[in-house]
Amino acid sequence: MPPVNGRILVINPGATSTKIGVYSEGAEGEAIADFVETVRHPDEELAPFEGRSVQEQRDYRTAQIKAALAKGGFANVKFIAVVGRGGLLPPMPSGTFLVDDALLEELRQARRGEHCSNLGGVLASAFAKEQGVNAYIVDPVSVDEREDIARLSGMPLVPRNSFCHALNTKAIANRFAREQHRSYNKLRLIVIHLGSGNSVSAHRDGRMVDNNSGEEGPLGVDRSGSVPMQPLIKLCFGGKYSEKQVMRMAQGEGGVLAYLGTRDMIEVERRIAAGDKHAETVYESMLYQVAKEAGGMAVVLKGNVDAILLTGGMAYSKLIVSRLTDYLGWIAPVKAYPGEDELLALAEGAFRALSGEEQPKTLRSRLAAL
Repeated sequence: MPPVNGRILVINPGATSTKIGVYSEGAEGEAIADFVETVRHPDEELAPFEGRSVQEQRDYRTAQIKAALAKGGFANVKFIAVVGRGGLLPPMPSGTFLVDDALLEELRQARRGEHCSNLGGVLASAFAKEQGVNAYIVDPVSVDEREDIARLSGMPLVPRNSFCHALNTKAIANRFAREQHRSYNKLRLIVIHLGSGNSVSAHRDGRMVDNNSGEEGPLGVDRSGSVPMQPLIKLCFGGKYSEKQVMRMAQGEGGVLAYLGTRDMIEVERRIAAGDKHAETVYESMLYQVAKEAGGMAVVLKGNVDAILLTGGMAYSKLIVSRLTDYLGWIAPVKAYPGEDELLALAEGAFRALSGEEQPKTLRSRLAAL
């Protein structure tokens, strides 16, 4: 299939930055970065938006993105499509979705929570409308391909939700498949994304059939993961802490940060090298819990696992990769893909839609199928 002619704009909003890229498609169908930039949003510039809907940052971030494109020499480029990071949407299958009115309304309403990723489709749509082209999102965090047995929690009023690093997880699984000259649909994989939160997922028959969400599973850099229920209930109703404070303990101020006062895993490794036994215990506990979660995913795959893939920022650490390989190498070969190239994954999804390799889905069709 010949490459798509033209460039696309990719937008990935984070809490304090917005990553952008301009991509074209190569002769072999690969996405090629012509321009990549991280636009920083200092605390003083974000301060006026504190406590307000993330959607109110749209115009501010749009102006920042336009300034970065102009500085990079891409102010007057005619894009053939714009793609943004997906947000907290209803449960959705993996793939590329058209940003239509229904999807925009869902992102603006933020029924499933406020998150910077809710701006991805909104920003993409704004740039796309200026140029008269389509906007897309790819593999939002709400990708849910679980079987029914994986949805029950033990409390009917508290189902297991599927929120994870789906974009990078799926991209790495497909990358491994290409390297092995095999179809992703034929592989049985465990993918471990090691970031501020740790996502561990099982992949079978081209689907992510189970995963821990950001609300459960192993402790992370600043997330508590699963905690004992009865002490948590007492904490919530003890009158000492507000709902907001407890939520922050679970996400944003939990995990390694709560125990050691830092999110910097390089700093933690320095402390361990200097003989800090408490830092070593916390560090090892995180990896122990990640490995236990991966072992559970091996059970999901009935012990038939082709590979265990490590990705995310912490996969740059040779010590972390070594420790997890010690825990998990008996299950299947362990391979590390450090970092997270979400811009590339978004670009690849858009090019699949533009080339006709993939038929873009819509939120309306997904909701109709539920």
